[in-house]
Amino acid sequence: MCGRYAISKRPEELIEEFEITAGHVGKALPADWNISPTKEIYVIRNNFDAKRELVNLSWGLIAPWSKSLKAAIKSQSSAINARTESVDVKPTFKNAFKYHRCLIPATGYYEWATELGQFPSKQPFYIHSKSEKTLAFAGIYSSWQDESGVVRQSAALITRPAVDFLEKIHHRMPTFLPNDRWDLWLDGKRNDVAELKALLDFPDEAKGLIADPVSTMVNATRNNGPELIAPIEIGEPQTLF
Repeated sequence: MCGRYAISKRPEELIEEFEITAGHVGKALPADWNISPTKEIYVIRNNFDAKRELVNLSWGLIAPWSKSLKAAIKSQSSAINARTESVDVKPTFKNAFKYHRCLIPATGYYEWATELGQFPSKQPFYIHSKSEKTLAFAGIYSSWQDESGVVRQSAALITRPAVDFLEKIHHRMPTFLPNDRWDLWLDGKRNDVAELKALLDFPDEAKGLIADPVSTMVNATRNNGPELIAPIEIGEPQTLF
């Protein structure tokens, strides 16, 4: 799973890196090293003219059957991640998967070791590209209208079973998409479930990534700053590789 991540890139950097032609719709968000559920995040999607745009949505897909804003916000916390295995059948996610797909950019993400005896319990790791290239999470988004008529848009990222060395930290990981799959993934006219799920099957997803043990400061959402991603020493017998 992925419950926290970081994005420190400016809109203009993301526009260049993701070849966004329709610009940024919304305000510039501050660099955030501790993004938690329901926060406003950057999302890349196709607009009505099939042009790639950068928008601001909230993290956690609002359940389409929510009857109130309070219920909608509550539903988000349990819908930040959709599984590749069930995203096409789960009621909360299946319509968005078929018609409203996106990319969620990240500088890196955090995972807590829960399955390795040589690590301290719940040791956090910051996982990022060795080259500092922005990660592209496969995501989905949807729109929901509250009682006052305000349309609220939200997004969830898609997770998959962990691969390679990431399996040693946690059994799941975000699904990354290489740039040669972006156009197909963002194309809202492509609705074949088998074809879409095939795009998510990328066996080398851990290639080029590194996992750094970091301070438990990230555990508290009130903490936010580049110090959260600074690598720490956890002892010679506890090294990852």
